[in-house]
Amino acid sequence: MTGVHGCPGGAGREREGLGGMAERRIGAVLCDLDGVLRIWSDLADVDLERGLPPGTVGGAAFRAERLLPAVTGLVSDEEWRAAVAADLATACGSAEAAREAVAAWGRQPVRTDVEVLALVSEVRRGGVPVVLVTNGTTRLEADLAAHGLDAAVDAVLNTARFGHAKPDPRVYLAAAELAGVPVERCLFVDDSAGNVAAATALGMHGHHHRGADGLRAALGGYGLL
Repeated sequence: MTGVHGCPGGAGREREGLGGMAERRIGAVLCDLDGVLRIWSDLADVDLERGLPPGTVGGAAFRAERLLPAVTGLVSDEEWRAAVAADLATACGSAEAAREAVAAWGRQPVRTDVEVLALVSEVRRGGVPVVLVTNGTTRLEADLAAHGLDAAVDAVLNTARFGHAKPDPRVYLAAAELAGVPVERCLFVDDSAGNVAAATALGMHGHHHRGADGLRAALGGYGLL
């Protein structure tokens, strides 16, 4: 985790949803990374280029027993990818071909959603901190710096450094503490409905992200734009 630069005050009460004026000011926005601010190209392209059935590489990389140790820091990003390559050796026909597939996965094109980034910037200009809360690996910090996203938010909670991953309640509580804002004054944004549900179960406000237009409407409804 990296520290927040500052946290505005605020008072009152706000109900879930977008109808009417907010009764309680949101004091911090807690925002997911992948699928929200950072958009990856289709992983199936890696399969296609190698004549593999769609979902082969993703299935090996993101199944729970392989992914969870990486996003909770039990293994490094390098160890995770090496293990994925070992799992793919049979499907790819050889250990070398599997390593090449994993390397291609690591080179996949990625882009920043500039509309979402602009919304995040506007929220921050209004004095409300934005904390990135992501199930990341040990290479997250380098990736953020490479794309200039490390300076786009006020703080980062990387679960690989924290030791627990979403939807573990401890992640949300730690993110709120990092922002310096009570959970009931946090707005949690994620493209996973399950992760949003876990946040709202703790008393946070939640927005299931499906695109910049919906996020703009949500932030506006909470008086953040």
